[in-house]
Parts: sequence; structure tokens; C-alpha cells
Amino acid sequence: MINLQKGQKIDLTKTNPGLTKIMIGLGWDPISNGGGGGGFLKSLFGGGGGSNADIDCDASVFMLDTNQKLTKKHNLVYFGNKKSPCGSIQHMGDNLTGQGDGDDEQIHVDLSRIPADVDRLVFVVNIYQCVQRKQHFGMIQNAYIRAVNSGNGQEVCKFNLSEGYDGKTALILGEVYRHNGEWKFAATGEATNDTGLESLSRRYL
Repeated sequence: MINLQKGQKIDLTKTNPGLTKIMIGLGWDPISNGGGGGGFLKSLFGGGGGSNADIDCDASVFMLDTNQKLTKKHNLVYFGNKKSPCGSIQHMGDNLTGQGDGDDEQIHVDLSRIPADVDRLVFVVNIYQCVQRKQHFGMIQNAYIRAVNSGNGQEVCKFNLSEGYDGKTALILGEVYRHNGEWKFAATGEATNDTGLESLSRRYL
């Protein structure tokens, strides 16, 4: 397994011959505020009580063309559209059991089924209703994105985001993209002030 730094890239298919299916795991923890921190953690993705401190983070995937554009509405895979029509992307929602137990959300990718007009997959996380709840990623720690070989369950690479993201409300974590017939992974780690998925989408229109 390779630990990546911000801006680093790895050739997924060249370093893993025969690789066709990967699982992208995304995780994060809330920073304990000292009062009811356990409930704060357990409440991620609806897994606990209704504390005002709950932070609902949502992971999504933009399927972009060669011009880095989102040309079809269904090429945005998120909690409201969990499977791409081509069947290459499957968002597992609140999946906290089985393989990758530490992941908060998991997205399965079948590289062999990605349409020819899709060149890049961009993985993002935003905070649901961040403005109304006055929440930001300065309240989150231990954020990461990792790629797992679905064929053997081995972790291929992992990128731990170590920067401070105080005041930021969305993260562009990483990308899987085609290059000279191979699939590569890039550790992006870019924080933005986008307040939701609609705002993030405008970057790719």
C-alpha cells in the first residue's frame, strides 16, 4: 500500500496488473467538543441522536469528459443518484460494515464499464446544510480517501488530508483518470467554500 501526499499520483492499473474493480473509501471524524463527543461521532450519517453538533458529510462522484466537464446530469453520482446508468459507479451510502469498516462512505468503481466519453472521476465531500448549521471542515479531522483492489481486498493507496480546513465547506479529495490507456489516481486535497453539491457542480459545467 502506498501513502500519498497532496499532488502525488499513482498508476493504478500498471502497478496492479489485471485491476478492473476498485472500492474508493472516504472517511473523517468530527473533532470532539468535549461535551457529548461520543454522540457527535456516532451521529455521522444518521447513526445517532439528534444533537445540534451532528455533521452530515456527503460523498459524491463527478464523471467528467475529456474537457473536464459534466455533460450529463446522470454522471453525478451521490446519495440521490447512487448508481450510474452504465453501472460502472455504485454509491453504497451509509456502509459501515464489512470490508473497509473504518470508511464513512464507500463507492465501488468498475473501470472496465466506464463509458468511453468519461475520462475522469472526481471524488468530493461536502457538509449537508453547512450554512444553516454553521458548520465547516475545521470541525472535522482525520479525513482520507483510499483505493482498494476489489478483487483481493488489498489497499492500493491512501491519502490522508493533514491540512487545516477551518472555514471550508467542501473537499475535493482525489481523482481517478485515464492516461495513455491506463487508469491513475491523483491525491487532490483541495478545500473550497462551496456550500453544497449544486455549487460544486458549477465548477464542471
